[in-house]
Amino acid sequence: MWKYNRIFLALCGAACLLSGCALAPTAAEREGVGDSRQLAPSAIAEPAGDSSVYLPLVMRSNPVPLIAGCGVFPADNIWNTPVDTLPVDANSAAYVATIGASANVHADFGSGLWDGGPIGIPYVIVPGTQPRVPVTFDYDDESDPGPYPIPPDAPIEGGAESDGDRHVLVVDRAACVLYELYYAFPVDGGVAWTAGSGAIYDLSSHALRPQTWTSADAAGLPILPGLVRYEEVAAGEIRHALRFTVPETRRTYVWPARHYASDLTGTQYPPMGQRFRLKADFDISGFSPNVQVILRTLKKYGMMLADNGSSWYISGMPDERWDNDELHELHQVTGAVFEAVDVSSLMIDVDSGQVKTP
Repeated sequence: MWKYNRIFLALCGAACLLSGCALAPTAAEREGVGDSRQLAPSAIAEPAGDSSVYLPLVMRSNPVPLIAGCGVFPADNIWNTPVDTLPVDANSAAYVATIGASANVHADFGSGLWDGGPIGIPYVIVPGTQPRVPVTFDYDDESDPGPYPIPPDAPIEGGAESDGDRHVLVVDRAACVLYELYYAFPVDGGVAWTAGSGAIYDLSSHALRPQTWTSADAAGLPILPGLVRYEEVAAGEIRHALRFTVPETRRTYVWPARHYASDLTGTQYPPMGQRFRLKADFDISGFSPNVQVILRTLKKYGMMLADNGSSWYISGMPDERWDNDELHELHQVTGAVFEAVDVSSLMIDVDSGQVKTP
C-alpha cells in the first residue's frame, strides 16, 4: 500500500509543478534576498533517503504578485481578482462622462525626471533589522502609530524637494509588512519623520482599514498593490488591479475603499474605490508589446479609483528602463473605452478584502 501512496504523492507533486506551484519562502530566506527575488520554481524537495516524499508547502496555479519574495496580498484578495466577467455598474456612463470620455489615459510614471524628481511613486525594500524611527502625523487619529522602518534616504515621491504628495513606501521583506506615508518629511537627517498620515499593512492579510479611515491615499487603500512595475510588464503579465485618479469624486466610498475626500454628492461623480475596466472589444493590436501588457491588465483586472487628481492618470513606479515614448502610446486611449464595474457580488465581509471564489 505504501508503494501506491508514494506514487500518488509523487503524481500530485508533479501535477503541482506543471501548474506553477512554488515553495513558500521563510522569513530567514526573505532576509537573504534582494528586490528581484522570485519564489523557487522547484515544486518538490529532494527525498531524504528512500522513505520520504515532500510535497510543496504552497500550491497555487495563479501566483500572487511578488515583491522581495513577499506575496502582495493573498490570491483571493480584491486587488488580485479579475473583473472581466463582472456586470457593468448602473452609473457607468455617467461616471465616464464626468471623468472625461474624450480625456486621454496617461501613464503617471516613467524614466528620467519631471520638475526635478523621478516620475512615479517609488518604494524601498528593507531588511527586518532596519531601525525603526518615530513618525508624527497631522491626522494621527486615522494613522497607524509608529515606529516605522524608514531609512534616512528613503525615496520620496517627486524627490526630496517636492511640494506634492510626497509618498514614502517601505516593504519589510522579513515580515512582509508594508508601511506607507503621505506628505512625508525627514527630521534631522531621518532620525524621525513627519507625515500627513500613515498606514501599515500585513501583506498576508485581507484586513482593511477601519471604516472612514484614510491611509496614505485618499481612498483609505494601500498604494503599492496598484502600481505598474517595470519587471511585471517585462515579464509579460500584471496580475493585479491598477491605481488611478480622477479630478472629482463623490462624498462616499465603495468596498474596498474606506474613505472619501469630497463634498460633492451628485451621483454622476464616482465614489472612491470604484473599479473600472477597459472594454473587452477595444483593439490593442496596434500598440507596442509593453503597452499591450498594461492594456490587457486593464481589461482583465481593471483599475481602482484611489485619489483626486487628473483624469485617467495611472500610477506606477519610476524606473530608468521605461521608454517614455512607448508609454505615451497610452494617450491614444480615451475614457470612452472604459466602463465602471460592479464588484459588490465579490464581497464576503465589508471589513475584508477577501473575495468569494467559485
